[in-house]
Amino acid sequence: MPLTAQIQTGAEQLNAYLPFIRDKQIALVVNQTSRIGCSHLVDTLLAQNIQIKTLFAPEHGIRGDHGAGEKVKSGVDAQTGLPIISLYGNHKKPTAADLKGVELLVFDIQDVGARFYTYISTLHYVMEACAEQNIPVLVLDRPNPNGHYIDGPMLDTAYRSFVGMHPVPVVHGMTIGEYAMMINGEGWLKGRIKCELAVIQLQEYTHDTPYFLPVAPSPNLPNNLSIQLYPSLCFFEGTSVSVGRGTASPFQIIGSPFLKGNFWDTSFTPMPNPVAAPHPPHEAKKCIGHSFLAMDTLGFQMNSLNIEWLILAYQSSSNKELFFNDFLKKLAGGIELERQIKAGMTGAEIRATWQEGLSQYKLIRGKYLLYPL
Repeated sequence: MPLTAQIQTGAEQLNAYLPFIRDKQIALVVNQTSRIGCSHLVDTLLAQNIQIKTLFAPEHGIRGDHGAGEKVKSGVDAQTGLPIISLYGNHKKPTAADLKGVELLVFDIQDVGARFYTYISTLHYVMEACAEQNIPVLVLDRPNPNGHYIDGPMLDTAYRSFVGMHPVPVVHGMTIGEYAMMINGEGWLKGRIKCELAVIQLQEYTHDTPYFLPVAPSPNLPNNLSIQLYPSLCFFEGTSVSVGRGTASPFQIIGSPFLKGNFWDTSFTPMPNPVAAPHPPHEAKKCIGHSFLAMDTLGFQMNSLNIEWLILAYQSSSNKELFFNDFLKKLAGGIELERQIKAGMTGAEIRATWQEGLSQYKLIRGKYLLYPL
């Protein structure tokens, strides 16, 4: 099995894409994960005398220094002087004016393979805008650290949002390049418009290749354990249970003031953090919960979603009427998961309701896979 060290990302293969972008005015969609070794992609391309016209900033910003949900402002990149246009907040899709003079757009952002991780939504809007303006898009592919499995409920498009735009399961099992091809190929852009798309493929990668991210993809996913647990624990963001925002272990502990029972064996008090959690849930309140830190072993991987943790938390809550909030519908991609848990269905029974959708999705996904399973 190939090791992480042998994988070559799209960005690292300069000889494969410099001919596409040299002598063109380009725009970049990048963040702190857009690196070649220790160098940001922006700095690398400037050193190659590439003409960068605009930087587009997704959630968390160009340098990854904005918290989840925090407004990302347009402005100027302090390190390069290049103009930055925010694609988070009320301005998620580039306008014709934003793209004026751009001859090619390069997308290079690390994804973590979950439907509610917003970078694939940014990818959608960028592709759509570029298709409307006849601007080609070049995706520099990166491995998916959760690319070895697919799982979870399919999105009901009646509940489409920025944390779930496409009819895919929670864990989609594709690289960002493969996902771009699926968006294009399935006609998911507005009006079924097609984007002129190219992908610089990974080298020495399969979907079964373990990959440990060299740079944290966002402030609240600081390590491999959090990235592996994220698809399962993010459901708690639609409940009264904290996922550890405002602690040293986000997405590695869960808890609330309302949980009771033997499973809840730890406690923590969320406190504000200017980047990762300016206003964490249950701020300055003692939360009783569970720590997953003991699972942090070398090479740890999740191979399926764990829905039992969510079921147990609901059953253990002393305040069931306030357990769920409206955000769960967006995260789960519909109303069924909340209904199923309230009805007392087991994890196995809930998972059985996902299988038909997953089988249909596998057929669609298979058309766009660039790498062996």
